[in-house]
Amino acid sequence: MPEQSSIPTIPTLSDAYTYALDAWQRSILFLDVMRQRGAQYEEHTAQTAPNVLDYEAELVCDGRKLDRPVNYALVRIVPPAGAVIDPLKKPFVVVDPRAGHGPGIGGFKADSEIGVAIKAGHACYFIGFLPEPVPGQTIEDITRSEAIFLETVIARHPDADGKPCVIGNCQAGWAVMILASLRPELFGPIIIAGAPLSYWAGVRGQYPMRYSGGLLGGSWLTALTGDLGAGIFDGAWLVQNFENQNPANTLWTKQYNLYSKVDTEAGRYLGFERWWGGHVRLNAEEMQFIVDELFVGNKLAAGKIQTSDGTTIDMRNIRSPIVVFCSKGDNITPPAQALDWILDLYDSVDEIRAHGQTIVYTVHEKIGHLGIFVSAGVARKEHDEFASNIDLIDVLPPGLYEAVLEPVGPAVENPDLVSGEWIMRCEARTLDDIRAFGGNDLEDDRRFAAAARVSEINLALYRTYLQPWIKGMVTPPMAEAMRSMHPLRLQYEVFGPGNPFMAWVEAAAGLIRDARQPVAPDNPLLALQENMSRQVVDGLEAWRQMVEHLSEQKFREVYGAPALQAALGIDTQTDRPPRKAAKNLLHHALLENKIAALKADMAKGGIREALARALLFVGMARGRVDERGFEAVRRLRRAHPSAKQLTLAEFKALMRTQYFMLLVDEEAALADIPKLLPEKIEERGAAFAALREVLEAPGLLTGIAAERLKSVTALFGLSGEAPVPLMVRKAARDRNPS
Repeated sequence: MPEQSSIPTIPTLSDAYTYALDAWQRSILFLDVMRQRGAQYEEHTAQTAPNVLDYEAELVCDGRKLDRPVNYALVRIVPPAGAVIDPLKKPFVVVDPRAGHGPGIGGFKADSEIGVAIKAGHACYFIGFLPEPVPGQTIEDITRSEAIFLETVIARHPDADGKPCVIGNCQAGWAVMILASLRPELFGPIIIAGAPLSYWAGVRGQYPMRYSGGLLGGSWLTALTGDLGAGIFDGAWLVQNFENQNPANTLWTKQYNLYSKVDTEAGRYLGFERWWGGHVRLNAEEMQFIVDELFVGNKLAAGKIQTSDGTTIDMRNIRSPIVVFCSKGDNITPPAQALDWILDLYDSVDEIRAHGQTIVYTVHEKIGHLGIFVSAGVARKEHDEFASNIDLIDVLPPGLYEAVLEPVGPAVENPDLVSGEWIMRCEARTLDDIRAFGGNDLEDDRRFAAAARVSEINLALYRTYLQPWIKGMVTPPMAEAMRSMHPLRLQYEVFGPGNPFMAWVEAAAGLIRDARQPVAPDNPLLALQENMSRQVVDGLEAWRQMVEHLSEQKFREVYGAPALQAALGIDTQTDRPPRKAAKNLLHHALLENKIAALKADMAKGGIREALARALLFVGMARGRVDERGFEAVRRLRRAHPSAKQLTLAEFKALMRTQYFMLLVDEEAALADIPKLLPEKIEERGAAFAALREVLEAPGLLTGIAAERLKSVTALFGLSGEAPVPLMVRKAARDRNPS
């Protein structure tokens, strides 16, 4: 006999009446929200500089007034009442993506990238853009303008302890990385969130957006769209592409969620739609560069993009720590696309260290692409920790790390050294940890290389035979008329104030709100409604999965064909990936000179160098760096006047130099520690106590780390019991005041 709960309840006439009344009222309220959305769209698009920032902003630099004008601008975020900004902390600069939507997603609400930076005491700036491009502007022009913006921020904060921390969201991520490759001296830590950098990468059977370029025959369609726009590429097509990735949400879930929760959901829905519907435009040349060089060509990670003066854009030139934030639930920028540029550039972690680079990544388990920027939970956790511990990230030794966040619980040691609700530690990783997220094999890369060659051929054919005809026929008024008829714009217009059939909705909705009678949650017809909604979602999901499977299968069959690859000149005999970055012989020579200099300087310095070397030697055995240890260093710097003389940049340089000395010749570097120490045993003892305090801030040392600490004790010439750190003595006094 089935359980009571599994037997469907037969609705009564009363159930049917109350449900019908509720459904009718919800329908009118839903239409009213659609009316408000249309009115909001018209108001938003009528603004000169529309954005969705939740903060007051003041213009600092207008890109339209530069020598090479662009439609970008730098603004300062005015801190809200009660916010305390520390002028000594490095400023944050948030760069929003120009991927079809308007600017502001990084400061969409209080719990945002801008919000957490201000809460952590950092001055904050925002680089946004206007909806219309300046005629003739290029991606290179925008890069130059952003360099000027960063120079302006640096000049406004001469006392800051370090260069600005720059956040690049989504498509702004590759733009930030291009600029950092060309002008590394302008950057403090770089955070790239949901940013695609390795466009061919992915996992079979998952997120097939990367196949789109090949299935459409390459970038000729981008050129055609730009020509139909009379030299303007409509960003609404990019938004449409995003929406096509999730038809269940686009066609049903988003609207049904509003309809089913119309009494409480309207505010959130309208807030999001204000950004989602703020379509912007790009010059056709800008979009062509993005598709040819990045999306289809995948040339950025391979170091194959050059500026107009012949400078090669090589991400190995970046000297600032790079923080990569991505998610397994992101169908736009899955982990492979966000991380596999590391595999394209480096063969080992030793190569990362040899280039002096620090790369930190963290991978969320399920958040979607937009959630990386707009989720309050993500802002309060990942972005909050990055902002609070940005100085820790800045001074990490070169290498590859994963940022691991652990909640602060009652069993956590030294919780007073933790800044928030989570403890951040950076754990050493290898390239195999990146490969574990999945990615292409050599055959996959050859398929994408073949698709890139086909794209070049088709684009050349289009430009030769069709483009002159298209350009001759399309006039600016005709292009504007076609843009106004885009389906995404029409959905706003149909329900907007311009539709006379919507005139009665506002008054009717007001009457309904006064007499609102929501249906009871246990009404059986409401359960039937929810069940029908799930069936619609399941059907659309099944359709999506079938289309994605067929798309992947067709791409693999067409571009994996040996005859096609041979005709396109794809080398199928070599084991070298088609887009592998070449080695730099000059860098190898410079590295040899640097190693010689490090060996010559091992015995130079004093107590600072000795402490830094010992700290790194013991800490390396743990394979991780904990924020509590760095906070202990901070407190020691504040407590000792001599330590205060070091700026953060000087401290970073000190730690890096000592770290490289240990890598070059650990035995010699350790043997020279006694030469750096003061003669007086009391001074050595005090220095060792400070060292041990920092090392034991995350917890007592065990295993190899504890053995290394004993070795350091001997190097410091301390016999018997080593001095007890102040932190341990204080804890003992708290337990036993007598």
